[in-house]
Amino acid sequence: MATYIVGDLQGCFDELQLLLDKVRFDPQQDELWLVGDLVARGDKSLECLRFVKELGDSAKMVLGNHDLHLIATALGLKSIKKKDRVEAIFAADDFDELIDWLRHQPLLRQHPKHGFIMCHAGISPDWSLRRAKKCAAEVEAVLQQGDYRTLIKEMYGEQPDRWSKQLKGIERLRYIINAFTRMRFCYADHRLDFACKTTLAEAPATLFPWYELDNPTYRQQSILFGHWASLVGEPMPQGIYALDSGCVWGNYMTMLRWEDQQFFYQRAVKNYQQF
Repeated sequence: MATYIVGDLQGCFDELQLLLDKVRFDPQQDELWLVGDLVARGDKSLECLRFVKELGDSAKMVLGNHDLHLIATALGLKSIKKKDRVEAIFAADDFDELIDWLRHQPLLRQHPKHGFIMCHAGISPDWSLRRAKKCAAEVEAVLQQGDYRTLIKEMYGEQPDRWSKQLKGIERLRYIINAFTRMRFCYADHRLDFACKTTLAEAPATLFPWYELDNPTYRQQSILFGHWASLVGEPMPQGIYALDSGCVWGNYMTMLRWEDQQFFYQRAVKNYQQF
């Protein structure tokens, strides 16, 4: 049995299949873990959703910001962005089933054997692993069984930008969603910044990648995440794995086989930005 973890798909179904062919992925024996953002910008978001769903227990994913936005558009709370190229999902016979399945996916997973942590964007610098699991469960409970429509409607926004145990209601849930699905840079006092999306070299000196801040969790647990394609080529601290390599932007898709720490890469097969 092998455990494969793959970076953001964003509708790049063909590249995923080529990677799985390279490693002779066998869903009867192997596991495929996905760091979120299955959809948007690529031309086969529908195929990505269907494939991962049909893998059943052989696939383990977490929600990314694009996945949550798809749910928002499905609920009629946001307009469909033409550049996201998700029209085929809305026209699909299994549309409702796919959205319901997506809504029941978690924000955080820990591998039961290997122990690594997987999320889309990162772990808040103010959270222990225990706190991160608790916070993820709070949002998941609402998404899966609570007033998820109100949660999705109110999740957009950049405040509060700093964690506090005293946060309550939608402000608490919004911070949790932002940390797990949108976080990149933080200030030294752990406030989240959402404006800067540059490379590390171009970022202001007042900002730091979340994983460079002083949180013991970052050193105690292996953390795998996506979301941040501009980290390609950047050295990572031990145990921190950035797997989004910007396939949908013309770069490549990255997959890691956990057991022997071997990486596999697949170049984008087309220019998705020309459409």
